[in-house]
Amino acid sequence: MTPSFADTAARRRRHVLSAVALVALAGCGSPPDARQQDVASPPVAARPTATGRPADITFDDLALDLQKNEPFDRDRLTPRVTALDRQRVRLRGYILPSFQQSGLTQFVLVRDNQECCFGPGAALHDCVVVRMTAGRTADFSIRPVAVTGTFRIHELRGPDGRHLAIYSLDGEQVD
Repeated sequence: MTPSFADTAARRRRHVLSAVALVALAGCGSPPDARQQDVASPPVAARPTATGRPADITFDDLALDLQKNEPFDRDRLTPRVTALDRQRVRLRGYILPSFQQSGLTQFVLVRDNQECCFGPGAALHDCVVVRMTAGRTADFSIRPVAVTGTFRIHELRGPDGRHLAIYSLDGEQVD
């Protein structure tokens, strides 16, 4: 049975509200002076570009064996994910929309632009919080982008203590 227009609209509103909550808690789209600093994650310092190419990774490389609504535990990290920690990578995805369209210093990179990535029971490994290095910014695009930077396993929790994200990227460049 095909969902009605009202059901689809209500579902989209729930997903948008969930996404906005993630954006607000991550500080994405806020002017620098209004953003709350995450104590465990100081502003990213510019780092010299490493020689050689970054490792091309996908969200499949970041996937974990977690069931819906199952709490995250660091023991669930795969050897592949732990090997990527602090490595220079290039990851393709979509910039989660926010109120700011250009000059983004922070944003959430998601696996795809469909409704599957946010809302109740969304997979934690389908989003990466990107914090651009000093002096670098990005512009919103509806098209997929490739972000180059240093990958980190960095847990971001909401006020209720639940995980909102478990990965971050110190962004050097967005193509």
